[in-house]
Amino acid sequence: MDTAALYDSYLMKNYGKPPFAIARGEGSWVWDTEGRKYLDFICGIAVNTVGHSHPAWLRKVEEQLRQVVHVSNLFYVPGQAVLAKRIADQAGEGRSFFCNSGAEANEFLIKLARLWGRHKSGGKEGVCYHVLTAKNAFHGRTFGGMAATPQEKIQGGFRPMLDGFAYGDFNDVDSFAKLITPQTAAIMLETIQGEGGIVPATAEFLQGIRKLCDQHKLLLLIDEVQCGIGRTGSFFAYQQLGIEPDAIGMAKGLGGGFPIGATWVRRGYDELFTPGSHGTTYGGGPLACAAANAVLDIIEEENLLASVQQRSPVWHQQLRALVERYPQHLSAVRGRGYHVGLVVKGDPLEWSARFRAGGLLTVRGGSDVVRLMPPLTVTVSELNSCVTILDEVLANH
Repeated sequence: MDTAALYDSYLMKNYGKPPFAIARGEGSWVWDTEGRKYLDFICGIAVNTVGHSHPAWLRKVEEQLRQVVHVSNLFYVPGQAVLAKRIADQAGEGRSFFCNSGAEANEFLIKLARLWGRHKSGGKEGVCYHVLTAKNAFHGRTFGGMAATPQEKIQGGFRPMLDGFAYGDFNDVDSFAKLITPQTAAIMLETIQGEGGIVPATAEFLQGIRKLCDQHKLLLLIDEVQCGIGRTGSFFAYQQLGIEPDAIGMAKGLGGGFPIGATWVRRGYDELFTPGSHGTTYGGGPLACAAANAVLDIIEEENLLASVQQRSPVWHQQLRALVERYPQHLSAVRGRGYHVGLVVKGDPLEWSARFRAGGLLTVRGGSDVVRLMPPLTVTVSELNSCVTILDEVLANH
């Protein structure tokens, strides 16, 4: 069977042409169908939190497969209840809604903002519903997510966009303050802009935005779809910056490879949704929640947050040394923990192809960044191997 030919004949053309098929994975490594081995620092785009085929994750998912896979939200799902409590243990008092993806989690945030605006307006709709987001943000490809994402590559071809969005400059509190009107209901931000090039929010920025939200009675909505679930060394990346959000969108790394998204909403706003106001058929199903609870078990039992905190600084230092060694190719290293961007000179797609040829899988992030996102279970030896491959490729170009 010629997979490439089948793709060419039967799949939509919304993705670029893949380089090959991955046949299997183990830990931080994958093998293609020809048997070539690669160090995987894409991790399914920050999804495979505990690497490929982690034995404890597999065991929990297999156990659930033998019991029940899907029941819908017409019935209690015990694993969903446990997962909601575990998220609240990290985020604070509040409730969770479970879905299937980051885009859906962010759609929930946008709908929450509209419900809050209606509440602020004494029950009137269409009076207070605007959401402020940041330039160069990425919040998904649904119509709400696209409207919240002011990038031509996302919005082009799909206009007119959903009404009610305005865009400030990331890490510039004043630019957001100038956009606030009586119609504004919320501010929605990534803690680290992922698709926008691994650009972290500063503590001063998020603390300033928190004050603006308190002053104007706005919701602070935090998108941790890509940077959350331990990737930066804390369960949520915002926890390092001295703020408390009103709601958080998450997905990607939560299921460790199985699709699941979630939105946590702080107590006080958690009853804006009422029965029938939102729903999903698959969200929070038994299998998805078993996968997510297994990820959280492994993070705790293997002390992975401490591992990220301890190992990432040395790795970052090695990457910065490459910037100094190859200024003709690299200009900076950005990010926190295992959510890192190499700012490259030239096309990041070409650089990713070169690194792939050297045995390292990376992915573009923005117009000039190659993202490095290893699993939280990555070893020191594997981090060193990443640097060695980068060094060899850079030296030969």
